[in-house]
Amino acid sequence: MDIERTLKRIRNRESPIVVLGTGYVGLTTAVLFANTNFNVTAIDVKKDIVEAINHGLCPIKETGLEDLLKLNVNAGRLKATLNATEALRMAEVIIICVQTPINKNKKPELRILTKAIDTAGKNLNAGMTIILSSTVPPRTTQGIIRPRLESLSKLKAEDGFCLAYVPERIATGNAIKEFIESPRLIGGVGPNSLKVSAELYRTVCKNVIETDATTAEVAKLAENTFRDVNIAFANELALLSEKLSVDIAEVIKLSNTHPRVNIHQPGAGVGGPCIPKDPHLLIYKAKDLGFNSKIILASRHINEQMPLHVVELVINSLRSTGRDIKKSKICVLGTAYKGGVADSRLTPSEEVIKRIMKLGIEIAVYDPHCKETFGAKAAESLLDALREADCVVIMTDHPEFKKMDLSKLKGVMNKNPIIVDGRRIINPTEAEKFNFTYIGIGYGKKEIA
Repeated sequence: MDIERTLKRIRNRESPIVVLGTGYVGLTTAVLFANTNFNVTAIDVKKDIVEAINHGLCPIKETGLEDLLKLNVNAGRLKATLNATEALRMAEVIIICVQTPINKNKKPELRILTKAIDTAGKNLNAGMTIILSSTVPPRTTQGIIRPRLESLSKLKAEDGFCLAYVPERIATGNAIKEFIESPRLIGGVGPNSLKVSAELYRTVCKNVIETDATTAEVAKLAENTFRDVNIAFANELALLSEKLSVDIAEVIKLSNTHPRVNIHQPGAGVGGPCIPKDPHLLIYKAKDLGFNSKIILASRHINEQMPLHVVELVINSLRSTGRDIKKSKICVLGTAYKGGVADSRLTPSEEVIKRIMKLGIEIAVYDPHCKETFGAKAAESLLDALREADCVVIMTDHPEFKKMDLSKLKGVMNKNPIIVDGRRIINPTEAEKFNFTYIGIGYGKKEIA
């Protein structure tokens, strides 16, 4: 293949791009490359999503994305289609951004990915560049995708086409800024693939870091696994603090004054599309290689148990205040997995809500951003959710919840109200001033002699 010609066409924005998948990663990718003057076609299997995009409507809630989408659709640089074959026939760059979930056994489910690879491979022409942005287990690009593409296309990577792994580094609610500004890892399967792929992403990203595909795969998974392990340590420290009658918030504040210490915040559990999944992807083939994970799996177990601890705190608080559990009313605030977003993927709220409902307790749910309730009654407003509630459980650190007026909360709740703060956003002293029974993750009251 003519590498210099490929590089020139990329620099001149002459290479048509196809993006397979229009989720958070895929749609952000498509919009930002279009906004850099590439002609981009987004492919999805859902007709309503394709129609929404072509009408300039954003099918996901992401800050600033709809305005850019509409701008580029109106400018003719961005369109969506259900017809993958037609779009791929004209493409020079294919970026794959499909889901790679894990199943109930915590194993990667790659069927959607392999289907996308097969679609690309059957339409792969000489000189094309294939980019994988889906999160995958180590050695997927070199060990699975490369031979599959070579077999389907009868072309060889590096000579006939370029192939690279380029993991996403974006967070829901801040996707555009992070796509552009976060350092972007480019993992080529060889020098030609690396050169071309790095040039492509330099048209959008401010900082490109070059490496090989497998190293990029491991680095991507290591990033989120590090966060999971750190959160697990904070959560275990919080559970210990409850037993030792100290406040984890103060413990972390004091510990983090050390210049080489940065303990994360504990909470009601870890959610979202990445952190609960990526540690399992990282160690997927570990046993086959004679490696037994200890810290990673233990950390996952701790974080997965935190929603159960929240339920335990709720039940114990109801009993300690003399309430009949079956006759109590619980309000859960937040079903999104983190504050300020509408995304409920793998949120710990689901486990808490479903377990409380199984106990036969009346429950109301309110989230100003997310419509998901996991089968519970949805409240139209914060005060409506709290009306005649015995206990409010805070599961998401939305900005709106951080600004709650405790006097108004107390005014609509039942006598001797309880706050179970799964995100530590309420000041315990303030809550107790209003005669709330305050229970927080890691909040052990100090023993004063």
